[in-house]
Amino acid sequence: MSGHSTTEVLVGGAVLAGAIAFAVYAGQATGLSAGPSGYELTASFRSLDGVSVGTDVRLAGVKVGTVTGIALNPETYRADTRFTVTQGIEIPDDSAILVSSEGLLGGNFVEIMPGGSPYYFAPGDEILDTQGAVSLISLLLKFVSGDGNAE
Repeated sequence: MSGHSTTEVLVGGAVLAGAIAFAVYAGQATGLSAGPSGYELTASFRSLDGVSVGTDVRLAGVKVGTVTGIALNPETYRADTRFTVTQGIEIPDDSAILVSSEGLLGGNFVEIMPGGSPYYFAPGDEILDTQGAVSLISLLLKFVSGDGNAE
């Protein structure tokens, strides 16, 4: 009977170790690691369709940050967004930020289009040049109804 209990304890320990390893991996994969390792910037968008807290912030297709907060501004009716950028990556202060799509069936992400200024955003600064999400459905409806200005 003691051999049976030892086996059960070993199997239970292995299952517990596997569960802990999976939880650590899931936390790292979703960006829920121990605190932000960068600096925070803000931006205000007209539309943030498909973007939520935890969405990637990319520069040249490389993940450089994460969206950390979204709130509706009751005065401007815009989506005020907070996001972190990895420490050591400097963003020129004339850069633009926009909501991009990974494709027709892919999700959205926030993309930074770098400018050419020799000056950089400081932690807490706001990126003013923004472009919100473009609704694929509204574009298709415009095309089908002939409202597009084809020249």
